[in-house]
Amino acid sequence: MWDMPYKVRSESLVLKILRILNKRMKFTGDDQRYYQNQEKGFQGEVQFDKLTEKLQRECHILNDLQLENNKSSFQLDSSLIFQGTYSLFEVKNFEGEYVYDGEYFKTISGRDIQNPLDQLKRSRLLLSNVLQSLGSKLTVEAYVIFINPQFTLYKTPPDLPFILPTQLNRFMSKIDQKPSRLNNSHKVLADKLISMHQTVPPIIQLPAYDYDQVRKGMTCCKCDSFSVTIVGKKLICDKCGCAELVTVAIMRNVEEFKLLFPEKKITTNIIHEWCEVVDSRKRISRVLGKNLKITGLGQWAFYQ
Repeated sequence: MWDMPYKVRSESLVLKILRILNKRMKFTGDDQRYYQNQEKGFQGEVQFDKLTEKLQRECHILNDLQLENNKSSFQLDSSLIFQGTYSLFEVKNFEGEYVYDGEYFKTISGRDIQNPLDQLKRSRLLLSNVLQSLGSKLTVEAYVIFINPQFTLYKTPPDLPFILPTQLNRFMSKIDQKPSRLNNSHKVLADKLISMHQTVPPIIQLPAYDYDQVRKGMTCCKCDSFSVTIVGKKLICDKCGCAELVTVAIMRNVEEFKLLFPEKKITTNIIHEWCEVVDSRKRISRVLGKNLKITGLGQWAFYQ
């Protein structure tokens, strides 16, 4: 009963868009590093999810909450609601050797990194305000989880809420020993926090792009290759051999188009141009008509 997340994790809007852009345009060095960091961060959070889902104590697991307090937005990677405590976790998938020098967080070569403790303190304060406004008396506990086994941090003061890779198993065992009996008030709190979750963050950082700049064409659903061929009702990947129904492939690429260009209207002509390998506009029109609602008539018609 308690091993399933109360709120499951999914890729952020930013990561979804970056994945599409990564295969449709050439990233600069900085953009590529930004994308890789987003991807790596998500993978680290998924790794931590596997640990929280093994907990036997009664708790509500809330993954990836984007909340707001007094017009200040903040994001919680992972949260656990226990009987008397709210445990929040900032998950870092850092790799390599780092040094904690006073209040500064640095790579072994001396490059400054944003101190995760600053982010944790801010999240804890804003969360405490939110819980207080909801009438909750849970005590907030906050930790930075360094999930990557290839991470080392030198000069770490023992009183910091940092959980290093070598401490992680022992830490999770300790958490699983918490006495905890949940009641309806805990469920009400979890439901309220989920209802407050912002699916679209207030600030979205993305590389600059436009419609003319990105590559057109359908891609393989398995390997992202543009080397695909339509054979009857299927889209066949010439690279890995994966087969997908053309109707499914078209709608998958429509979803990509909508994510990249939410301001553009979905029309038969633009999706025909976007998919590229579908030679028949009528085929595009049929697929859109079966899966979306048409608005308008003739050349002014578009789909929603």
